[in-house]
Amino acid sequence: MDKTLIRKRFARATGSYLQTASVQRTIAERMVDRISVYVPEADQHKILEVGCGTGMFTRMYLQQHSPEQLFLNDICPEVQTCFSDLPEGKVDFLMGDAEKLCFPSNLDMIVSCSAIQWFEHPVAFLSRCARFLKPEGFLAFSTFGKMNMQEIASVSSVSLNYLSLEELKRELEPHYHLVYSHEEVFRLSFESPMAVLKHLKETGVTGIRSGVWTRGKLDAFCMHYSSRYASEGGMVPLTYHPIYIICQLKK
Repeated sequence: MDKTLIRKRFARATGSYLQTASVQRTIAERMVDRISVYVPEADQHKILEVGCGTGMFTRMYLQQHSPEQLFLNDICPEVQTCFSDLPEGKVDFLMGDAEKLCFPSNLDMIVSCSAIQWFEHPVAFLSRCARFLKPEGFLAFSTFGKMNMQEIASVSSVSLNYLSLEELKRELEPHYHLVYSHEEVFRLSFESPMAVLKHLKETGVTGIRSGVWTRGKLDAFCMHYSSRYASEGGMVPLTYHPIYIICQLKK
Protein backbone atom coordinates (compact mmCIF):
# COMPACT_ATOMS: atom_id res chain seq x y z
CA MET A 1 0.00 0.00 0.00
CA ASP A 2 1.63 3.23 -1.18
CA LYS A 3 0.14 5.85 1.14
CA THR A 4 2.12 8.66 -0.47
CA LEU A 5 0.49 7.80 -3.79
CA ILE A 6 -2.92 7.52 -2.16
CA ARG A 7 -2.54 10.95 -0.56
CA LYS A 8 -1.43 12.58 -3.82
CA ARG A 9 -4.25 11.13 -5.89
CA PHE A 10 -6.97 11.96 -3.39
CA ALA A 11 -5.53 15.47 -3.10
CA ARG A 12 -5.79 15.89 -6.87
CA ALA A 13 -9.41 14.75 -6.79
CA THR A 14 -10.63 17.22 -4.15
CA GLY A 15 -12.07 19.51 -6.83
CA SER A 16 -14.09 16.79 -8.58
CA TYR A 17 -14.96 14.41 -5.74
CA LEU A 18 -18.20 16.00 -4.55
CA GLN A 19 -19.63 16.11 -8.09
CA THR A 20 -18.53 12.61 -9.12
CA ALA A 21 -18.77 10.38 -6.04
CA SER A 22 -22.46 9.50 -6.31
CA VAL A 23 -22.17 6.12 -4.59
CA GLN A 24 -20.08 7.60 -1.78
CA ARG A 25 -22.79 10.27 -1.34
CA THR A 26 -25.45 7.58 -0.96
CA ILE A 27 -23.23 5.73 1.53
CA ALA A 28 -22.75 8.93 3.56
CA GLU A 29 -26.51 9.48 3.63
CA ARG A 30 -27.04 5.91 4.84
CA MET A 31 -24.40 6.36 7.54
CA VAL A 32 -25.94 9.56 8.90
CA ASP A 33 -29.39 7.98 8.88
CA ARG A 34 -28.23 4.84 10.73
CA ILE A 35 -26.26 6.85 13.30
CA SER A 36 -29.37 8.93 13.96
CA VAL A 37 -31.32 5.73 14.63
CA TYR A 38 -28.79 3.68 16.60
CA VAL A 39 -26.59 6.18 18.46
CA PRO A 40 -28.36 8.24 21.16
CA GLU A 41 -27.97 11.99 20.84
CA ALA A 42 -26.60 12.03 24.39
CA ASP A 43 -23.66 10.00 23.08
CA GLN A 44 -22.73 12.43 20.32
CA HIS A 45 -20.91 15.26 22.12
CA LYS A 46 -17.25 14.49 21.43
CA ILE A 47 -16.80 13.02 17.97
CA LEU A 48 -13.84 12.02 15.78
CA GLU A 49 -14.26 11.48 12.05
CA VAL A 50 -11.45 9.48 10.44
CA GLY A 51 -10.87 10.02 6.72
CA CYS A 52 -13.06 13.11 6.41
CA GLY A 53 -11.95 13.84 2.83
CA THR A 54 -13.75 16.84 1.34
CA GLY A 55 -16.43 16.73 4.02
CA MET A 56 -19.31 15.00 2.26
CA PHE A 57 -20.29 12.95 5.32
CA THR A 58 -19.24 15.74 7.69
CA ARG A 59 -21.75 18.24 6.34
CA MET A 60 -24.59 15.71 6.24
CA TYR A 61 -23.84 14.76 9.83
CA LEU A 62 -23.76 18.38 11.01
CA GLN A 63 -27.14 19.04 9.39
CA GLN A 64 -28.69 16.61 11.87
CA HIS A 65 -26.39 16.71 14.89
CA SER A 66 -24.53 19.35 16.89
CA PRO A 67 -21.55 17.83 18.69
CA GLU A 68 -19.74 19.98 21.23
CA GLN A 69 -16.39 18.87 19.82
CA LEU A 70 -15.75 17.53 16.32
CA PHE A 71 -12.28 16.35 15.38
CA LEU A 72 -11.60 15.78 11.68
CA ASN A 73 -8.79 13.57 10.46
CA ASP A 74 -7.48 12.88 6.97
CA ILE A 75 -4.17 11.80 5.46
CA CYS A 76 -4.42 14.70 2.96
CA PRO A 77 -3.79 18.04 4.70
CA GLU A 78 -4.98 19.77 1.51
CA VAL A 79 -8.60 18.96 2.34
CA GLN A 80 -8.65 21.52 5.15
CA THR A 81 -9.42 24.18 2.52
CA CYS A 82 -12.71 22.37 1.80
CA PHE A 83 -14.06 23.31 5.23
CA SER A 84 -13.82 27.11 5.02
CA ASP A 85 -17.63 27.32 4.95
CA LEU A 86 -17.99 25.82 8.42
CA PRO A 87 -18.33 28.25 11.33
CA GLU A 88 -15.00 29.17 12.90
CA GLY A 89 -14.21 26.99 15.88
CA LYS A 90 -16.66 24.28 14.79
CA VAL A 91 -13.97 21.67 14.14
CA ASP A 92 -10.43 20.77 15.09
CA PHE A 93 -8.19 19.21 12.45
CA LEU A 94 -5.94 16.26 13.27
CA MET A 95 -4.21 15.64 9.96
CA GLY A 96 -2.00 12.64 9.28
CA ASP A 97 -2.02 8.87 9.01
CA ALA A 98 -4.82 7.62 11.26
CA GLU A 99 -3.02 4.32 11.77
CA LYS A 100 -0.19 6.15 13.52
CA LEU A 101 -1.78 9.18 15.21
CA CYS A 102 -2.68 9.37 18.88
CA PHE A 103 -6.22 10.76 19.05
CA PRO A 104 -8.04 12.50 21.92
CA SER A 105 -9.31 10.19 24.62
CA ASN A 106 -12.79 9.66 26.04
CA LEU A 107 -14.53 10.13 22.69
CA ASP A 108 -18.27 9.49 22.49
CA MET A 109 -18.01 8.20 18.93
CA ILE A 110 -15.45 7.50 16.24
CA VAL A 111 -16.93 7.51 12.76
CA SER A 112 -15.38 6.77 9.37
CA CYS A 113 -17.13 6.77 6.00
CA SER A 114 -15.58 4.93 3.03
CA ALA A 115 -11.99 5.24 4.26
CA ILE A 116 -10.58 2.30 6.21
CA GLN A 117 -10.29 0.04 3.15
CA TRP A 118 -7.22 2.17 2.32
CA PHE A 119 -5.52 1.27 5.61
CA GLU A 120 -2.60 -1.14 5.74
CA HIS A 121 -4.02 -2.83 8.85
CA PRO A 122 -7.73 -1.96 9.10
CA VAL A 123 -8.52 -4.63 11.70
CA ALA A 124 -5.74 -3.40 13.97
CA PHE A 125 -7.00 0.16 13.54
CA LEU A 126 -10.56 -0.78 14.51
CA SER A 127 -9.23 -2.54 17.61
CA ARG A 128 -7.04 0.47 18.48
CA CYS A 129 -10.07 2.76 18.37
CA ALA A 130 -11.15 1.17 21.65
CA ARG A 131 -8.31 3.08 23.38
CA PHE A 132 -9.82 6.44 22.51
CA LEU A 133 -13.49 5.76 23.22
CA LYS A 134 -15.22 6.42 26.51
CA PRO A 135 -16.77 3.40 28.26
CA GLU A 136 -19.56 2.12 26.01
CA GLY A 137 -18.63 4.65 23.31
CA PHE A 138 -19.59 3.99 19.70
CA LEU A 139 -17.62 3.05 16.61
CA ALA A 140 -19.53 3.63 13.36
CA PHE A 141 -18.00 3.05 9.95
CA SER A 142 -18.59 2.09 6.36
CA THR A 143 -16.10 0.27 4.20
CA PHE A 144 -16.27 -2.01 1.15
CA GLY A 145 -16.64 -5.76 0.76
CA LYS A 146 -15.11 -8.37 -1.50
CA MET A 147 -17.27 -7.64 -4.56
CA ASN A 148 -16.13 -4.03 -4.66
CA MET A 149 -14.80 -3.05 -8.10
CA GLN A 150 -14.63 -6.70 -9.02
CA GLU A 151 -14.44 -5.77 -12.70
CA ILE A 152 -11.19 -3.84 -12.18
CA ALA A 153 -9.72 -6.69 -10.17
CA SER A 154 -10.57 -9.32 -12.76
CA VAL A 155 -9.14 -7.33 -15.68
CA SER A 156 -6.04 -5.82 -14.05
CA SER A 157 -5.39 -8.10 -11.02
CA VAL A 158 -5.20 -4.90 -8.94
CA SER A 159 -7.39 -4.74 -5.84
CA LEU A 160 -7.45 -3.78 -2.20
CA ASN A 161 -7.60 -6.54 0.40
CA TYR A 162 -11.30 -6.23 1.17
CA LEU A 163 -12.82 -7.97 4.18
CA SER A 164 -16.27 -9.55 4.25
CA LEU A 165 -18.97 -8.45 6.66
CA GLU A 166 -18.61 -11.70 8.59
CA GLU A 167 -14.84 -11.26 8.86
CA LEU A 168 -15.28 -7.73 10.20
CA LYS A 169 -17.88 -8.82 12.74
CA ARG A 170 -15.60 -11.60 13.94
CA GLU A 171 -12.63 -9.24 14.34
CA LEU A 172 -14.70 -6.64 16.21
CA GLU A 173 -16.24 -9.10 18.66
CA PRO A 174 -13.44 -9.07 21.29
CA HIS A 175 -13.86 -5.34 21.91
CA TYR A 176 -17.34 -4.32 20.77
CA HIS A 177 -21.02 -5.24 20.88
CA LEU A 178 -22.54 -5.18 17.41
CA VAL A 179 -25.40 -2.68 17.20
CA TYR A 180 -26.08 -2.61 13.46
CA SER A 181 -24.66 -4.15 10.31
CA HIS A 182 -25.71 -4.17 6.68
CA GLU A 183 -24.24 -4.62 3.22
CA GLU A 184 -25.51 -3.83 -0.28
CA VAL A 185 -24.36 -3.78 -3.88
CA PHE A 186 -24.51 -0.92 -6.40
CA ARG A 187 -23.70 -1.34 -10.07
CA LEU A 188 -23.01 1.79 -12.06
CA SER A 189 -23.03 1.80 -15.87
CA PHE A 190 -20.56 3.65 -18.07
CA GLU A 191 -20.28 4.22 -21.80
CA SER A 192 -16.81 2.68 -21.98
CA PRO A 193 -13.89 1.39 -19.86
CA MET A 194 -12.26 4.79 -20.39
CA ALA A 195 -15.27 6.39 -18.72
CA VAL A 196 -14.78 4.01 -15.78
CA LEU A 197 -11.15 5.10 -15.44
CA LYS A 198 -12.19 8.77 -15.62
CA HIS A 199 -14.73 8.17 -12.85
CA LEU A 200 -12.08 6.51 -10.67
CA LYS A 201 -9.60 9.32 -11.27
CA GLU A 202 -12.16 12.00 -10.36
CA THR A 203 -12.94 10.23 -7.08
CA GLY A 204 -9.28 9.60 -6.24
CA VAL A 205 -9.67 5.82 -6.35
CA THR A 206 -6.47 5.15 -8.26
CA GLY A 207 -4.01 5.08 -5.40
CA ILE A 208 -3.23 1.37 -5.40
CA ARG A 209 -1.39 1.30 -8.70
CA SER A 210 1.82 3.17 -9.43
CA GLY A 211 3.53 3.50 -12.78
CA VAL A 212 2.47 4.94 -16.10
CA TRP A 213 -0.39 3.76 -18.27
CA THR A 214 1.22 3.23 -21.66
CA ARG A 215 -1.01 3.28 -24.73
CA GLY A 216 -0.57 -0.48 -25.06
CA LYS A 217 -1.56 -1.16 -21.45
CA LEU A 218 -4.55 1.17 -21.71
CA ASP A 219 -5.76 -0.43 -24.94
CA ALA A 220 -5.37 -3.92 -23.47
CA PHE A 221 -7.28 -2.93 -20.31
CA CYS A 222 -10.17 -1.46 -22.32
CA MET A 223 -10.31 -4.45 -24.67
CA HIS A 224 -10.42 -7.01 -21.84
CA TYR A 225 -12.92 -4.96 -19.83
CA SER A 226 -15.29 -4.66 -22.79
CA SER A 227 -14.94 -8.29 -23.85
CA ARG A 228 -15.86 -9.49 -20.36
CA TYR A 229 -18.50 -6.99 -19.29
CA ALA A 230 -19.94 -4.93 -22.16
CA SER A 231 -23.66 -5.25 -22.77
CA GLU A 232 -25.17 -5.46 -26.25
CA GLY A 233 -25.42 -1.68 -26.18
CA GLY A 234 -21.76 -1.35 -25.27
CA MET A 235 -22.27 -0.14 -21.70
CA VAL A 236 -19.93 -1.52 -19.03
CA PRO A 237 -20.57 -1.92 -15.26
CA LEU A 238 -18.62 -1.02 -12.15
CA THR A 239 -19.60 -2.67 -8.87
CA TYR A 240 -19.57 -1.05 -5.43
CA HIS A 241 -20.10 -3.21 -2.34
CA PRO A 242 -20.52 -1.03 0.76
CA ILE A 243 -20.63 -2.44 4.27
CA TYR A 244 -22.04 -0.53 7.26
CA ILE A 245 -21.29 -1.29 10.89
CA ILE A 246 -22.16 0.41 14.17
CA CYS A 247 -20.82 -1.13 17.34
CA GLN A 248 -20.42 -0.18 21.00
CA LEU A 249 -17.38 -0.63 23.20
CA LYS A 250 -17.84 -3.40 25.74
CA LYS A 251 -17.66 -2.55 29.43
